[in-house]
Amino acid sequence: MDIVINFVLLALASVIFFIVGFFVGRYFLDRIGTTKILEAEEQRIQIVQEAKREAQAQKDAKMEEVNEEWKRKKREFEQEVNIKNNKFQQVQKQAKAKEDALQKRAEQLQKREKTLDDIQKDLNQKMAFVEQRAAELQRLIEEQNHRLENLSGLNAEDAKAMLTENLISKAKEEAAATIKQIHDEMRANAEKIAEKTILMAIERTTVTQATDNAITAVHLQSDELKGRIIGREGRNIKAFENVTGVDIIVDDTPEVVILSCFDPVRREVAKITLQKLLVDGVIHPGTIEKAYQAAQKELEEVIISTGEETVVQLGIANIHPDLLRLIGKMKYRTNYGQNMLKHSHEVAMLAGLMAAELKLDAKLAKRAGLLHDIGKMIDTQETSHALSGMEILKKYKEHPIVINAVGAHHGEINKENAIADIVDAANVISGSRPGARGAVTPEGYVKRLESLEEIARTFPGVARTYALQAGREIRVIVEGDRVSDQQADMLAHDIAGKIMTSVQYPGQIKVTVVRETRSTAYAR
Repeated sequence: MDIVINFVLLALASVIFFIVGFFVGRYFLDRIGTTKILEAEEQRIQIVQEAKREAQAQKDAKMEEVNEEWKRKKREFEQEVNIKNNKFQQVQKQAKAKEDALQKRAEQLQKREKTLDDIQKDLNQKMAFVEQRAAELQRLIEEQNHRLENLSGLNAEDAKAMLTENLISKAKEEAAATIKQIHDEMRANAEKIAEKTILMAIERTTVTQATDNAITAVHLQSDELKGRIIGREGRNIKAFENVTGVDIIVDDTPEVVILSCFDPVRREVAKITLQKLLVDGVIHPGTIEKAYQAAQKELEEVIISTGEETVVQLGIANIHPDLLRLIGKMKYRTNYGQNMLKHSHEVAMLAGLMAAELKLDAKLAKRAGLLHDIGKMIDTQETSHALSGMEILKKYKEHPIVINAVGAHHGEINKENAIADIVDAANVISGSRPGARGAVTPEGYVKRLESLEEIARTFPGVARTYALQAGREIRVIVEGDRVSDQQADMLAHDIAGKIMTSVQYPGQIKVTVVRETRSTAYAR
């Protein structure tokens, strides 16, 4: 019995011990799980904080990069805006000057139109006078016929023959006098018409002063860029000059560098190259080479577009692309300081206007005027530019009248059409007007003409002197009793020699000495 009781008690104690052990174990397990959860939570918080710090650092770095890029773009934009503003101001000034010139030309044209009306009225009066004289002559002839019939006593046939012979003789005399009078009047009218045609053509053409420059100024955003252009130990400026073939001058002039070269095309390429480098902001020998290649391509496009714009402005069609390129290159060439494209454009306008006034083909005249100096764009020493231009136009199958006008505009071949004379005259007008070649003011132009006349008057036997054709010819009138024919020839050479040593001038000056002998007698 005790054994059973002990067994029951032992079993009961085991159960109690098991239950107590279970709850104690459960308690310790719960404490260990809670500790791990807390440690995990702390790690999670540390990881999140570390991730936030890294994200903030990346954000700050990105913002700094974006700010630097924005500042660079802003500098480029401001520099480009300044360049465009400068160009816009120049265009505004040119437009204002052209507007003022056109207004002045319009006023002068109105005055010329009034003068033309007066000339027309005078011509009508002279025509009426001629008709009146013709009617009077007819009346006199009829009276003479009637008087002869009454006084001669001849038969009708003899009287008719005698009267006819008398009338023919008389009519020849009067017709000769009338023809001479009409010829003189027509010559005077022709000179007036020619003068009016040339003046109207000149008045309707805007002209500009010519300047012969061998330098180009490039404006900088700040003087700090000069150091970057020069580079360390001058390597950038040396590389620039070697690549472009243009000298670059960096002096104390604020925010300006100078490009110096006698070849205007090369100088323009260098200008574009430098502007590209300044906009990009990175200057070293490698970028200079790339910018130079891009500038060459850009200038070629400008040359083509310039040629196309010129022919469109003049209303000329069907120009060969190779000729368009040569026309565009004229923009960067000068002759005696006169821009060749502006000169050719001016000659085309003058020739077209004069041809229209004379009822000739104005389109062909414009075409010949535009192309008259095309031979100067070909590097050749074998022939003159007029003959070279003629050969070029033959190659591209231009109109025969245009080819002849180009080849004959300096008198090296015969002119075959009136348009050749018009182009020749337009070329002389454009090249001879004050301010056309070299920076010559109207006052300086007048002084040069006066100096030519003064030089000729210093020689003995000279009575009067006249400077003609804008100073291209000096006409000298000498006293016939003091200067013989042989002495006149020597005098012309002496005057020409003194002009060569005393006066600076483009081209050549023709000296013409005129000697007149007058014989006078009196009958008493």
